Amino acid sequence: MDWKKFGKSLLFPHIAIMIILAPVSTVFLVYSMVFLGTDSIAAIVSYVLAFYTLTVWCFKIPFLIRFFKTFKYENKYARIWQDDTRLRVNVSLYGGLIWNTAYALLQLGMGFWHNSFWFYSLAGYYISLAVMRSFLLHHTSRHKAGEKMLDELMKYRACGIVFLIMNLALALIIFFMVYWNRTFNHHEITTIALAAYTFTSFTVAIVNIVKYRKYNSPVYSASKAISLASACVSMLILESTMLTTFGGTMNLAERRVLIGVSGGVISAFIIAMAVFMIVQGTKKMKLLNR
Repeated sequence: MDWKKFGKSLLFPHIAIMIILAPVSTVFLVYSMVFLGTDSIAAIVSYVLAFYTLTVWCFKIPFLIRFFKTFKYENKYARIWQDDTRLRVNVSLYGGLIWNTAYALLQLGMGFWHNSFWFYSLAGYYISLAVMRSFLLHHTSRHKAGEKMLDELMKYRACGIVFLIMNLALALIIFFMVYWNRTFNHHEITTIALAAYTFTSFTVAIVNIVKYRKYNSPVYSASKAISLASACVSMLILESTMLTTFGGTMNLAERRVLIGVSGGVISAFIIAMAVFMIVQGTKKMKLLNR
């Protein structure tokens, strides 16, 4: 047996095998963590398989980086996506608008069904996000960045005003979390997946806030400010979920203090961002009118 060839095929299997291994090992690992004991043979096999899958994918990282760089520069549609900032902003706004509208309608229906202000406050929060994204999309789908600066500044300032209104719904959400101990209860695996998604969204939102400043477009900046505010509130909801799921040793008073402090900081941040957008928008509009 050619051990060198065998070792190479073991550490660098065919890409088809790697694609099959990824979902199989993930499902097997989740199943073993949920339904099997940690000492069972099947659970140990799932850990080994997951470790092997992660290892071979890590060895493939340099190849994947080269592949995506080549794809980005040689594929026509990838170049269009990379070069067209307006297209990326519109796609982001469309996706956020559809999601926010659907979720707001769901929470509103739950509010009518259960006659609960908890669902009404969630609906109000997501309706506010949908309203901001809709009138930003109304502008970006018709005009390029900086083409109508006065209109952009008006919409930028309007987003700041909506942020202040949205903060009322957020204050209700925080009140229900703290006073009535309302929260979301998920399985441990689901909570971990939500945490990964939330931290990724939060990181991307911060990067985009800095990245899109170079375009000198108030509408683009407002769209990324919406994403950042949404990510901050998602972090609060994730914190409440994780305290419910994993905070078995923490009593109710401690959870209330922690959520209250975090909610107060996030609410203050959104108010500060809203005031900044209103003041800056008004100031630049006056300069432009002069």
